[in-house]
Amino acid sequence: MENIAAKGMISLLPIVLTLFLAFFTKDAVFSLVIGCIAGVLIAGFDPATGLSKLFQHALGNGDFIWVMMIEIAIGIMIAFYLKAGVIKAFADWASTRIRTRRQASGFGWVLGVLIFFSDYFSPLFSGPIARPLTDKYKVSREMLAYELDSGSAPVCTIIPLSGWAVYIAGLLKGYGPITTAEEGMSAFVRSIPYNFYGWLAVIMCGLIAFQFLPNFGPMKKAEERALKEGKVIRDGATPLSGPELDEITMTEGKTPNLMIYLFIPVILIIGIALGTFFVLHSTKTLEAFFVAVMYQAVVLAVGGYFKDIKDAMDTAYKGIKAVLPAIMILALAYCINDISKVLGAQKYIFSMAQSWMTPAMLPLATFIAGALISFFTGTSWGTYAILTPFVLPLAMQLSGNTLSPLVFATIGAVVGGGCFGDHCSPVSDTTCLSSFGAGSDHMDHVSTQIPYAFTAGVLAAVVYGALGVLSV
Repeated sequence: MENIAAKGMISLLPIVLTLFLAFFTKDAVFSLVIGCIAGVLIAGFDPATGLSKLFQHALGNGDFIWVMMIEIAIGIMIAFYLKAGVIKAFADWASTRIRTRRQASGFGWVLGVLIFFSDYFSPLFSGPIARPLTDKYKVSREMLAYELDSGSAPVCTIIPLSGWAVYIAGLLKGYGPITTAEEGMSAFVRSIPYNFYGWLAVIMCGLIAFQFLPNFGPMKKAEERALKEGKVIRDGATPLSGPELDEITMTEGKTPNLMIYLFIPVILIIGIALGTFFVLHSTKTLEAFFVAVMYQAVVLAVGGYFKDIKDAMDTAYKGIKAVLPAIMILALAYCINDISKVLGAQKYIFSMAQSWMTPAMLPLATFIAGALISFFTGTSWGTYAILTPFVLPLAMQLSGNTLSPLVFATIGAVVGGGCFGDHCSPVSDTTCLSSFGAGSDHMDHVSTQIPYAFTAGVLAAVVYGALGVLSV
C-alpha cells in the first residue's frame, strides 16, 4: 500500500479494536475483518478499494504464500494419514503405554518439544497425533493447544537447530566484533542461557502439562469442564479445523503400517529440514513437506488405499478444506499486521520504549519493547528486525565493543520478548496454528494461554531487571 504519514497513537486503534472484539465476541474472523476496515479508514482509503489494496499487499507476497502452502501440505498429509488409518493405529499403540490422564496430557508437550526444528510443523503434526489420546483421557483442547504453542516458538528460541537461529544470527552480523554469520550464530548460542522467557515458557508448560503445577485462570475451568463433564471443547465453541477430516475413513481390509505410512514421512521431513540447515544454512521446510506428501501419495496408491484417482484427489481436497478456517484467520492476521505497519504502529511503540533505554534498564526495556511490538503485530521475526538495530549498538557501546554478558542478555531479551508478545497475541501465526493443531476454538486457546504466558513473562522481566542493575 502507499506510504502515508505515521498516525501516532491512533495507529494502534485497528489492533486494539480487533483484540477487544476478539475477546468480547469470541469470533476471531469477525474481529479481524472489523480491525482491517478500521485500519483502511484511518489510512484515508474508502473501504472497498482500500481493502482490495490491503489484501493484495498483505497476501500477495512470498511470506504468506509460503505459510499457506505449508498449511495446505500438512492438511493433505493429515488426510493421507487418516486414509491409511495410522493416526488411530498410533493412538491404539500409545494407549498401551499411556494409561493415565497425566501421561496423556504430558504427551502433547513431549511431542511439541521433540519436533523442535520448525514452529510451523510442530503444532500441526503433534496436534492430530496427540488429540485422540488427550480426548480419550478428557484433556481439554485448550490445554493441548497451550502445550503445542509452548512446544513450538519458545523451543525454537532455545535450540539453535532451526530457521530461527539462522535468521537471528543474520540480524546480529555487523555489530561490534560480530562480522560474519558464523560469529552471529556463536553470539546467539551464547545468548540462549539469557533467554529467560523461552526457558520459563517451556519448563512451566511441561510442569503444568504433567500436573506438577496446578492450573489457574480460564484454563482451570476448561480442565474441570473436560474432566467432570467430558467436554473437551466448550458448548458453542468453533474448533479451528473443518469437519472434512472426520469424513475420511480408512480403506477397508487394510492393516495400518506405522513405519511406512506414519514414521517415514516424518523422517523425510526432519531429514530434509535438518540436512538443508546444516548443508545450505537454510531450512527448506516447505520443500520437505512436498517430498513427504508426494511419498505418501505414491505409497498409498501402490498399497491400494485409493480406489482410483478420484478417490485420491477427494482425500486431498478434504485435507485442504479442513485447513481453510486456519488459513482464513492467518490471512486476516497478515492483513491487520500489514495495515498496522502502514499506519506506523511499530514505530510508535518503539518510540515510546526509547525513553526506557538506560544502561540499567537496557535488558528489561528491550524485553518489554519486544513484547509490546510482537503482541500488537503478531510477528516475533518482524520484532527482531525492528529492535535489533537499536539495542545491539547500545549494548555494544556500554560493553566497550566486546561481547559481554550485557550483550548476550540484550540478545536474549530481544528473542524472548518477541516470543512472549507473539505467544500472547491472537493475530500470531503460531498461535493460530496451535489452535488448528489442537482442534481448539482460537479465542479459547488465546484466553486460556495468556495467564500462563504472562506469568512466565513477569518472572523473566524481574530477572532482566536484576541483571541490568547488576551489570551497571
